Amino acid sequence: MDRKPKRRTRERIIETSLRLFNDFGEPNVTTSVIADEMNISPGNLYYHFHNKDEILESIFSVFEREIEDMLAAPTRRPADVEDIWLFLHLLFEQIWKYRFFYRDLNDLLTRNRLLEIHFRQILAHKVRTATTLCESLVLAGAMRAGSEELRALATNMTVIATYWLSYEYACDPRGKLESGRIGRG
Repeated sequence: MDRKPKRRTRERIIETSLRLFNDFGEPNVTTSVIADEMNISPGNLYYHFHNKDEILESIFSVFEREIEDMLAAPTRRPADVEDIWLFLHLLFEQIWKYRFFYRDLNDLLTRNRLLEIHFRQILAHKVRTATTLCESLVLAGAMRAGSEELRALATNMTVIATYWLSYEYACDPRGKLESGRIGRG
């Protein structure tokens, strides 16, 4: 019988933390909860991460790489309406994968300077990418808009992409956010 190789404890801590943060919200998950969920001692967890912020920053670095790669993709060639729809769908899937960052955004940015700086850069990149996508539609004749209108539309697209999970949560704070709600973004 083939046995899977054991995953390294550090990777398991990151995966478990991401799942718990997404399910319960980052402020509601402690390092003790993470250790209990994994059936490891708190000391074992602290061997790999000295505090919850270190776990959070490790998850964020993976998220940041993935989202930056995704935001760079549409600038490689002119996009049409179908390309933009696909891009937005993939972006919302990425946001869903790391939804706690978006649902708990204000709290996280208030407490963590590194996240504040890097998330601001991600938002600026989202606006640039949205502007590029809209410019492609203008060039293709699928949309008419001036530069001011393009900037406003790109900003609005970024605001919606950033805060739609908070909106979903506010509409049903006691309900569980389901992945099927991605399409509402």
